[in-house]
Amino acid sequence: MAELFSPMTLRGLTIDNRIWLAPMCQYSCEAEDGMPGTWHLVHLGARATGGFGLILTEAAAVVSEGRISPQDAGIWSDEHAQAWAPIVDFVHSQGAVIGMQLAHAGRKASTYRPFEGNPRGTVPASEGGWQPFGASPIAYPGYTEPTEMTEEDIAEVVAAFATAAERAIGVGFDLVELHAAHGYLLHSFLSPLSNQRTDGYGGDLAGRSRLLIETYEAVRAAVGEDVPVFVRLSASEWVENGFDIAEAVEVSRELQSRGVDVIDVSSGGNVPVRVPVGPGYQVPLSAAIKDAGVRTATVGLITEPGQAETILTTGQADAILLARVALREPGWPQRAAHELGVEPGPYPPQYTRGRW
Repeated sequence: MAELFSPMTLRGLTIDNRIWLAPMCQYSCEAEDGMPGTWHLVHLGARATGGFGLILTEAAAVVSEGRISPQDAGIWSDEHAQAWAPIVDFVHSQGAVIGMQLAHAGRKASTYRPFEGNPRGTVPASEGGWQPFGASPIAYPGYTEPTEMTEEDIAEVVAAFATAAERAIGVGFDLVELHAAHGYLLHSFLSPLSNQRTDGYGGDLAGRSRLLIETYEAVRAAVGEDVPVFVRLSASEWVENGFDIAEAVEVSRELQSRGVDVIDVSSGGNVPVRVPVGPGYQVPLSAAIKDAGVRTATVGLITEPGQAETILTTGQADAILLARVALREPGWPQRAAHELGVEPGPYPPQYTRGRW
């Protein structure tokens, strides 16, 4: 049996394989109300029928001002949770597990969705935008300067993450992931490039990681001990004096000591920089964290089944997250099963006539 198709048990949850759908923003809540709809059902449902063991949603904002764009999805009310319920039910009907990525965009909030023809930068209030908040009043280049969060603001966001997690589990999500990557709020506190606070949420790594640790602890208390909780980290900012792999390893160890189940290892996003992109370019970051004794999932231009299998068998990660290739191939796990000699492969009965 290929490692890609071996199950993983996290707390009381078993995921049938190690091929997981990475969170990918769809920017498709056209009413600008954060409510997922038919697009989200079809997008996530197609990957469930395609054999992905775990489906992770796009970033779901825990408060309305935590959206990246006005068209982002959210879970800041009970009505939002109920809108996600049919998607959860369909994914479960295909034998897959589904997790929600909980997010706050911080200083990168209220921006135009990155569709062809759209402008770049901050959406003004006259077009449905809002004032972003951040660790410090340091703008992401080309965006509006954020308002520095007070300790009261921080406490409210921590509580919002916990409430959102409770809502997600309440409508059937199997796990939650905290988005602490790509320059969004939790990551922006981790990085000395965007966090120049002089209170207990800034300074050394212990101060800069305080918000993430408090958020994790609040979410863990909200969902209980039986629910897996993941954290997505940008384990390198690819720039001198930024949050780097050494600090990422330290933060990952601290999270693991508090019961985190998986570190979803990504990189970049907090400052504009030229990233050395290539096949599997982020896998060494995952390997460094896994070498520290922490369970990881890796992502980043992993496109071929043999490549993914090798990453697992050489101990560089515990699971593979697919993003862009999953947009091209909703049935990538079915192709992988064929190429790796796993039969009959993860097909719903309606699709068995189309087997490789």
